Amino acid sequence: MKINDFKVEQWMNDHEKKAIYNLTDTCVKALTWQELMEMVEMNPDLALDYGDITGSDAVKKAVLKLYTSHDLQSLTMFHGCLEANQHVMDTLLEPRDHIITYAPGYQQFWDYPHSLGVETTILPLREADGWMPNIEVLKASIRSNTKMVILNNPNNPTGTVFPQAYMEQLIQVCKEKDIWILCDEVYRGFNDQPSISDQYEKGIATSSLSKVFALPGLRYGWVKACPSLIQKINVRRDYTMISTGPLMDTIAAQVLAHKDEIIQKNKAYIEQNKQIFTAWEQAQTHYHLIMPKAGTVGFLSYDMDISSTELATKLLDQEGIFFVPGSCFGFDHHVRFGLGQDSQMLEKGLQKLSVWTNRQFG
Repeated sequence: MKINDFKVEQWMNDHEKKAIYNLTDTCVKALTWQELMEMVEMNPDLALDYGDITGSDAVKKAVLKLYTSHDLQSLTMFHGCLEANQHVMDTLLEPRDHIITYAPGYQQFWDYPHSLGVETTILPLREADGWMPNIEVLKASIRSNTKMVILNNPNNPTGTVFPQAYMEQLIQVCKEKDIWILCDEVYRGFNDQPSISDQYEKGIATSSLSKVFALPGLRYGWVKACPSLIQKINVRRDYTMISTGPLMDTIAAQVLAHKDEIIQKNKAYIEQNKQIFTAWEQAQTHYHLIMPKAGTVGFLSYDMDISSTELATKLLDQEGIFFVPGSCFGFDHHVRFGLGQDSQMLEKGLQKLSVWTNRQFG
């Protein structure tokens, strides 16, 4: 199986360690071990065997409180949302199937299916339209072999929240054509929009503790879908991972017992960073952001005559300011901007960005 380089992940891997001002991360500032342990009580007699293969009932019940439908058979657990997405696609997609997805977006959604021999159609989200999707464009893209629509909501990197009216139209179209909807909801939690898995029988939700719960290092995620699909995913899952293990299941269940306070705390954190950015942006002439309504990222545009790759490279080398360039998403003159990191670091990084930009471009 041949697959293209994953541009965003490779850029992060190659450059993130050099960052002083990380202005591009998609997670809320990660909890420390001490902060985690204040929420978690570990049984010293916990046996570190394989545990419940698809996840313990305790962790499933905790995860299901994030949703309105609560069938334990509708969940299976993974090492992060990325792995969850992969297993969904591996289970459902066959060569010569057709999928529809959106760009800017997450490269996994088109290049991974492409590596399986799947035909892909990428629908543009346009900045002039506020990065919003168009249902008529989607309808015109459906083929006789269309198997799945793939999106993440909110979107990475634009922060777009697909409006509920659009989602209802999308569901109706897919229901009529018997099409699955895979929705990566890893940024869901800061708004009240219902999960795709609670709205549509063929709606598949994936998520994790990484982004809004500020625990990317746990690598804990899941798929929520109809039980018949979960059963098929579990058959494939036996070949790849066996289990998430009782240690991670126990930690995840106890973290989710604090879900409301974590989300409220991190939502307030994001709002504070939005205020910092908005105040900064008002004094700028070269930068513009369509502020995301939810989630942790936005797609910052600029008008200078410099490619996003060169801009990101120079800012990192000269100032320690870290961005993922828009070129990694196929959109130049943009950089991915993260709203979830330390507020003081954000403020200092933006100040340095202003000074550098004024020095270079006036």
